[in-house]
Amino acid sequence: MRSISIFGVTGSIGEQTVDLLRRAGGARAFRVVALTGGRNIARLAEIARDLQAEIAVCADPADLASLRNLLSGSGVASAAGPQAIAEAADRPADWVMSAIVGAAGLVPGFRALRHGRTLALANKESLVTAGPLLMAEADRHGARILPVDSEHSAIFQALAGEDITAVERIILTASGGALRDWPLEALAAATVKEALAHPNWAMGQRITIDSASMFNKALEVIETREYFGVTPDQIEVIIHPESLIHSMVGFRDGAIMAHMGAPDMRHSIGYALNWPERQELPVARLDLAQIATLTFRAPDLARYPALRLAREVMARRGLAGAAFNAAKEVALDHFLSGGIGFMDMSGIVEDTLTALDPEMGGSNLPEALEDVLGMDHLARDRAGEIARRRARITAQITARSR
Repeated sequence: MRSISIFGVTGSIGEQTVDLLRRAGGARAFRVVALTGGRNIARLAEIARDLQAEIAVCADPADLASLRNLLSGSGVASAAGPQAIAEAADRPADWVMSAIVGAAGLVPGFRALRHGRTLALANKESLVTAGPLLMAEADRHGARILPVDSEHSAIFQALAGEDITAVERIILTASGGALRDWPLEALAAATVKEALAHPNWAMGQRITIDSASMFNKALEVIETREYFGVTPDQIEVIIHPESLIHSMVGFRDGAIMAHMGAPDMRHSIGYALNWPERQELPVARLDLAQIATLTFRAPDLARYPALRLAREVMARRGLAGAAFNAAKEVALDHFLSGGIGFMDMSGIVEDTLTALDPEMGGSNLPEALEDVLGMDHLARDRAGEIARRRARITAQITARSR
């Protein structure tokens, strides 16, 4: 019986992982070790009871009493807080899903690798902020990292049996998000509700808005460089509105391997869960005759400045990835709260990178996880200052126009 832990079980990726586990037999087929979740305590407790987990951990210690009450009599242990989440990653498990959104997923992912496990990585921030450290940690402990992002799972599958030195280019596809067909001049006024209306994918709030701004794809560009070891100029991005080709790999003989499938994250999750085998998955099968047409177009960098910033981060290296991700998360928080406009997010990230350039260590790679976490903290503080200043200016302009 395989042992499994899921970090971020109440999020979109976590829920879809649970769906696959249940379809495969649930607690009868798997020994579920640790489950962690955010503020949805009732759902965390429900899943923990259903899968008969050894321990359930919530992110906020203030929610621990509620979690314990909901788990009373179940035999499931409970804990709370970042340290408890990290300690849960120390519990032996054969397969660990890293699906916590943001930099909060970095420490438990590292802890899991230190025990030589298979890490199914949906937390792209881990590679963006600490890619060289993460890959070295896996090598040091004989652990394996399997990509769960649909794009990187597609690349991983297209490269099966191939020599990476034969790769000429990697092409990441992007839906373009909810606002892809809006006039450029209208984007500044886009609301949270409008940015959340994704045409193809059913995802969590934060990643859906990151899709609309293309910050999600910017992170994936950096992630591609770190995971597959290719150079930045080998990585391309193309808008593919149908979201049926998840990524492509071009080889030096001119051939292109494209991974196609319905826009359903259970494919890449199930691939990582069953690797190196393939098992039947509950995803839609494509009818190519009905689809008939696939379309592509180049991304407009004026519409998606996050893609340009990703190139700058790869050129800077050092701790630029940690600063980039932290500033992005802070900017997104301020957009969600209504303090800034949609296009202000990229401006905040760019200003933060400029302000912290002397502290990023040049091209020197981070030497320890503590360096990454330190830059994460510093960038959040600086991005917060910049965001609040922008919010005040916006409020003043709005007041004068009334």
